[in-house]
Parts: sequence; C-alpha cells; structure tokens
Amino acid sequence: MTDQQPVPLTKTAPAPVPAAELRASDADRDRIADVLREALAEGRLDPEEHAERIDAVYRAKTVGELEPLVRDLPSPAASGRAAVPAPGQPYGARALPASDNLTAIFGGAARKGRWRVRRTTRVLAIFGGVEIDLTEALFEHREIVIDVSAIFGGVEIKVPENVTVRGDGGGIFGGFDIKTYEAPDPEAPVIVVRGFAFFGGAEVKRKRGKRLKNLRSY
Repeated sequence: MTDQQPVPLTKTAPAPVPAAELRASDADRDRIADVLREALAEGRLDPEEHAERIDAVYRAKTVGELEPLVRDLPSPAASGRAAVPAPGQPYGARALPASDNLTAIFGGAARKGRWRVRRTTRVLAIFGGVEIDLTEALFEHREIVIDVSAIFGGVEIKVPENVTVRGDGGGIFGGFDIKTYEAPDPEAPVIVVRGFAFFGGAEVKRKRGKRLKNLRSY
C-alpha cells in the first residue's frame, strides 16, 4: 500500500467588488461635479436642481450613488467636451488643462501665501466660505480662470492691483460683484472670474499696494 501525498488546499480568491459598490474618491466626486456645472451653464439644470445634486455628490459614499446624478445628462463626448475618466481612474487622467479645486461645505477653505496658480481653479461654496488670495501667488499662465459656484455661501478673491480682472457671471438672490479692470501693462496676467451665486456671493477685491513684481513670470 503506497502512501498518498496530501492534496494541497487551494484558496478561493474573493469575488471582486462590483464597480457600483466601490467607495467614491474625491476625484470621482469632482468628476461628477464638473458634469453638473456644465449642465447648469448649458441650461439643462436650473440653480435649485444643481444645488440639490451637488449636495448629493458630496454626501455620496459609493460610485453607485454618484452615477444616477448625471444619468439624464449628456456625456462629455456627446456634447463635444473633453472626456472625463471612468469612476476609480485618477483625476489627472482627464484631457483637461491643469486645474485646482476648492470646496467649502458647511465650513471654509482658502488658498493664500506663496502658491502656484493653475490655469483653472474651480470653487464650490455651499453653506461655507472660500478665500483665494492671489497677491503673493506665482502665475504660470498669462490667463487664469476662477470658476465659482456659491450656493448659500461666499467666495472672496483678493488680487494684486496691477493685473487685469474680467467677470462673467450672475447672481440669483445673491451677488456676483466682479468689477472689470484693465491693467496698464498689456502683458499683465488676466484673471477671469465666472460662475454664479445662488443665495450667496462672489467678490473680487484689488489690494492697494500689492503688486506682482514680475509680470512675465508665466
């Protein structure tokens, strides 16, 4: 009678988690928020609908909770916009210019001091406040865009006195106080502030005595 070798036990690999049950990342939430902002700008959503969906975006825990919020909206490819990555892909995979995101929901957020300004900064304030101070910032592009959504919140933007400021936005039961200013130097950086305020406010303040020393650093 021959000895039989024990049959090694094989471990069964755990079943993969369905995509809809994956925990949502900040990048996933930003991806959905971008689609909603575009839908608001195109008139597909009114400000109240947009506010409700944005609130749901930042309360969502899983990818499956995010996707229904844009199910009835056209995809970026269908509307001619740059494609966004699928849920779970890195946020940097989007074919968009480098961007920054500032979000304040029932709280505050700020960018100030010596920091590098990206081509686009997206700002969302919901029952919160955001402060952006550009007076000591490093400009890497001649024109930068600050895209504001203020819903029961406020956004304050401080700029040096020797840059050009342009505004494109409006307020519904709120204020969008962006005064246009053309700098004497035609090569000065241009700051474009656009968006909307719904029961909120957005304001640009030119700081006297604060000047960019090198207007051609970008």
